[in-house]
Amino acid sequence: MTLHVQFQTIFMMFLSGVAICAIFDVFRVLSGKLKLPRWTIPLVDIVYWIVATILVFRLLLYSNEGQVRVFIFLGLGIGVCFYFALLSNLVIHLTLLIIRIIIAIYRFLAKTVEIVLIKPIIGLYRLTVIILGFLLAVAIFLYRIVLQLLYPFWRLLLWMTRPAHKYFVVPVWLKKLMGNIITIYRRLFSK
Repeated sequence: MTLHVQFQTIFMMFLSGVAICAIFDVFRVLSGKLKLPRWTIPLVDIVYWIVATILVFRLLLYSNEGQVRVFIFLGLGIGVCFYFALLSNLVIHLTLLIIRIIIAIYRFLAKTVEIVLIKPIIGLYRLTVIILGFLLAVAIFLYRIVLQLLYPFWRLLLWMTRPAHKYFVVPVWLKKLMGNIITIYRRLFSK
């Protein structure tokens, strides 16, 4: 292994140390902000270590064809120390800022959908109910007026057909059926 490859490898391990610490801080901030249940913390840790391991070995494979030497751990350690000394607070604040921006965008989109879609649909529904209620009230009003206007003619028709009423006999079974229907109707709708 040449000196150039060794310096490239130590630099890549330095970068991977910084990257795995940044991923650690992002996972830590996200798990705190999302208020994950206690039982998911081991799962998040396992996912973190899998991602960190894949990252380190991919960079190691890229830089020196996967040869593990002592200076690799030195590069990782220097990267970790550098990150926690200088970059940790910056990454945490940047992650919190990104979370705030995402929450603000989500709230803006939710409010926009509510204003553009949901409120007009609710307004149309209420307007339709009001118009149909008004039309129903007008129809009932007109129905009562028509009934009052036709009442004298109905009385006249009944008076003229009174002699024929004795010939129109309602069967007993129809009277029982009507009584049952009226009873069921009262039980269902009188409460």
